[in-house]
Amino acid sequence: MYALLRPLLFALPPERAHHTAMALLKGLAAVPPLRWMLQRTFSAQSPDLERRYMGLTFPNPVGLAAGFDKDGRHLEALACLGFGFLEVGTVTPRPQPGNPHPRLFRLSADRALINRMGFNNDGAQALAQRLRRWREQAHAGPRPVIGANIGKNKDTPNEQAADDYLECFHTLAPWADYFAVNVSSPNTPGLRDLQSREPLLHLLESLQNANQRLPAPRPLLLKIAPDMDARQLDEIADIARYTQLAGLIATNTTLVRSGLRTNAQRLEAIGPGGLSGAPLRQRATEVIRHLRHRLGPEALLIGVGGIDSPQAAQEKFQAGADLVQVYTGLIYEGPGLVRDILTRGI
Repeated sequence: MYALLRPLLFALPPERAHHTAMALLKGLAAVPPLRWMLQRTFSAQSPDLERRYMGLTFPNPVGLAAGFDKDGRHLEALACLGFGFLEVGTVTPRPQPGNPHPRLFRLSADRALINRMGFNNDGAQALAQRLRRWREQAHAGPRPVIGANIGKNKDTPNEQAADDYLECFHTLAPWADYFAVNVSSPNTPGLRDLQSREPLLHLLESLQNANQRLPAPRPLLLKIAPDMDARQLDEIADIARYTQLAGLIATNTTLVRSGLRTNAQRLEAIGPGGLSGAPLRQRATEVIRHLRHRLGPEALLIGVGGIDSPQAAQEKFQAGADLVQVYTGLIYEGPGLVRDILTRGI
């Protein structure tokens, strides 16, 4: 079915195609018989697929990466596709429009995307209201775990970044199962500077101090960039251990453009942005393998980057990932990718 639908979606600009596809899915999921059909078609439910990490029970180890449903508008529809967990965001304290259009581009020859979305979102308060309604809805069967990916507003100086992350954390803590701290997007100026030792320590310690004051602390994870060398990865792992993070998400998009089939003129015309999809597959796997070796078996690792097949998912698990997330692979392969991984890639 997706093989017929994809050419129609790919005839649209990428961002419009995304909104069109999500509106269609949401419409189908709103009709009980069609929702049942979606669940039957795309879900693979089995006790053998369940995973328990961070005190949470994941119905299965395949999740949706942040950025796909930034504002939590489509949780019910996405739950029909068989995900074990859904990560919403990246969300900022205040709403912001993100970068100017166009800001999302397909590299079909490379099965990749370039985006410079810029944390466009409705703000933490709006997301909290949607997550609250989601929690209050009656729902049959296992529900996916919900993660909240948090960031800072574009106009917030890095010296005050911790205040933005703390505001998001406090606003969403009643409704999110875990938090992903995003300091690795390449599309907010200066954000990756927060991956440096001192600002990162300050940010994570501030969040953990607030977290430990909750009646039930939430697991905190850090989402990192793939564009770091071994020394930088070791430092990140040591900081994660020192601040007692639950784990790491590896990786975000890359700034590297080497080895692409897409010609240089096309890449120059697109301009800056983070690259995701198949070209990131090998590097993301290398980062996971390095981090697992450095951290040992205890820390949770979520693998993301270039997962577009059961084989690609297997690579991440074999490298040391406990859970995996998909995004760009879903664009190219369609919603059947989740069931394929669960039935042939675990």
